[in-house]
Amino acid sequence: MPLSVRGAEAGDEAAVVALWRACGLVVAYNDPAVDFRFAVAGACSGVLVGVDEGGRVRASVLVGHDGHRGWLYYVASDPACRGLGYGRRMVAAAEDWLRERGVVKAQLLVRETNAPVVAFYEGLGFEVAPRVVMGKWL
Repeated sequence: MPLSVRGAEAGDEAAVVALWRACGLVVAYNDPAVDFRFAVAGACSGVLVGVDEGGRVRASVLVGHDGHRGWLYYVASDPACRGLGYGRRMVAAAEDWLRERGVVKAQLLVRETNAPVVAFYEGLGFEVAPRVVMGKWL
């Protein structure tokens, strides 16, 4: 099934949020609709969607950068379309988005509860980076 990739628009919000939920990417402390709107409106971020021939959102990635490192979030492909290369296509699109902005390093975080996806990212050239991630709720 062919997939075309484009920047998300406001009208894509419901479909993208539904996709993120279907893929188990939403946690109680994040409002995915707020994340979507924030990224789409940002100067250094965006949401890319993969749509099928019928215009249905089948895959997505939220991408952004801090001027030095790029970050990928909410990499998702419709569970009914797994194995068709949509996830790989969205990661490649996010990498292209970062390259176009002069960002030379892409990073992502994987929740411990989603460890099986690590092999997918390793197959795309990502490496586990020995770091301590620290955070603080504001």
